[in-house]
Amino acid sequence: MLIRFKKSFEKIAMGLLSFMPECKEVRKLQETMQEYGRNKDWHLYLWKEEDILGTIGVRIEGDVAVIQHVSVNPSHRNLGIGKKMIKNVREQYEKDYEVCADHATEAFVDKCDMESSSSQV
Repeated sequence: MLIRFKKSFEKIAMGLLSFMPECKEVRKLQETMQEYGRNKDWHLYLWKEEDILGTIGVRIEGDVAVIQHVSVNPSHRNLGIGKKMIKNVREQYEKDYEVCADHATEAFVDKCDMESSSSQV
């Protein structure tokens, strides 16, 4: 289930985001978390089953919702969690926005979209 980020989940979210190449450096990771906290157009979500297993970030730019961060706990990868997060974000945003990926998430989002469309055939 996709839940909205709360300050009480900050350490978990930071840990998950740190798996993304562009957030490896502590300073960059801290700046990213601060931006999610202060920018009304940046939205961070967590994927929770029994535990929090993943995170996904969305940036609003006009009429576009840009998926800019997707990260899953390494011990829970290849179980479809990232795909579920993408699907849930699309469902949440596509009524009001065109949903796309940024450069860092594009390959993964495209892969999820291709798998989704091939499984519906």
